[in-house]
Amino acid sequence: MKRGQLSDQFEGVVAKRLTEVETRPDRSNQHELNGSLPLRKLLGDDDRRNISARFIWLGEEQAAVSVDGVLSWYDARRRHPTRTEYRLYYSSNEVTEIMAPGDIFFLAMRKDGSALLIIVPAGSTVQNQLFWLFGLDNLSGTSFSFQEIEGSHDPELNFAARYILDELGVEPAEPEADTLDTLIEPFGLRFPTTRVFSDLARRSLPHISARDNPDDALVAWMEREEQLFRRLERRIVAEKINAGFHSSDGADVDGFLSFSLSVQNRRKARAGSALENHLEAVFQGNDIRYVRGAETENRNKPDFLFPDKKAYIDPAFPADRLTMLGSKSTLKDRWRQVLSEAVRISQKHLLTLEPGISENQTDEMQAKELQLVLPETLHATFRPAQQAWLMNVAEFIDLVRSRQDTYS
Repeated sequence: MKRGQLSDQFEGVVAKRLTEVETRPDRSNQHELNGSLPLRKLLGDDDRRNISARFIWLGEEQAAVSVDGVLSWYDARRRHPTRTEYRLYYSSNEVTEIMAPGDIFFLAMRKDGSALLIIVPAGSTVQNQLFWLFGLDNLSGTSFSFQEIEGSHDPELNFAARYILDELGVEPAEPEADTLDTLIEPFGLRFPTTRVFSDLARRSLPHISARDNPDDALVAWMEREEQLFRRLERRIVAEKINAGFHSSDGADVDGFLSFSLSVQNRRKARAGSALENHLEAVFQGNDIRYVRGAETENRNKPDFLFPDKKAYIDPAFPADRLTMLGSKSTLKDRWRQVLSEAVRISQKHLLTLEPGISENQTDEMQAKELQLVLPETLHATFRPAQQAWLMNVAEFIDLVRSRQDTYS
């Protein structure tokens, strides 16, 4: 599948660890960052330049915050014959009021001349994701690091890259629009069920085999379903916007906000259901015995139970031949929900598509005997120290098969 490159979206990026002076109004009323050499590489040497920017805060547990604003890049000594002193000025807004000393600051320049100013907590999952996306190493002290998006630092917009861009509100152009339009034409302006969409995604990629490569198959199917969904969503949303939001009092603001929220909720719900659908197809393609959503203790329902519920509720069946798998397209802090499911199984397994999960979280998972499973292509988004512990989909299937082979 064609995907495009990161350079289609960005020209370059800088990052730094914020200091107290840069974040606290009581220590600095200037709202400025010194224009060091990395910033000048990114922004150039214009005497004065105003840049349209989107300010974004992305935390671990707190909801994302986004607001539009303007950055000012200028030479404070532009009238001096020999000296320059560049500064980046930002006005106070909802995002700058949240940021704190130690947070990581990213400034990414878009191809259209606008910018994304992104603030994230240090050591967080989203920090790891952005470091990987932009090809940045760990920061040194509080200095800026610069990375131009070109050559060896211009990754393909694969599943992991698109996942992160979606968190930033960036939607790359779809290079296979004509093919996708043909596939979704029968649905008109209505969403089919997720299972129908999942079946269509797999049928549209007949060369993909879950038996040959379950890791690549899962990612390819998820990518195709996401493409189909977003393409149909675009049509439906455009139709709704064209119809307008009107009430007897004029503009129906509440109706617009409710519709916008429904779009976001539908995306999240469908992603989780699609992942389960495609995992089910992977297990079927590899002749793995399983049951989906079987009820265990306390009305808990693990996403997948192996080999089946009959074996699970049989006290004579060895617990070390039972397996459970939770499935979450994104984690945040929801991974702990899996720990209370399937009491008979001491080591849980959890499959996710979220790249670059923080070391703090994976360390806690290991301590609580939760094994993380991800498609192989996502392993590279994790720190080297984490990668040896991760399990891929093929390895999980081998584990379940080895236990299944002894089950009659």
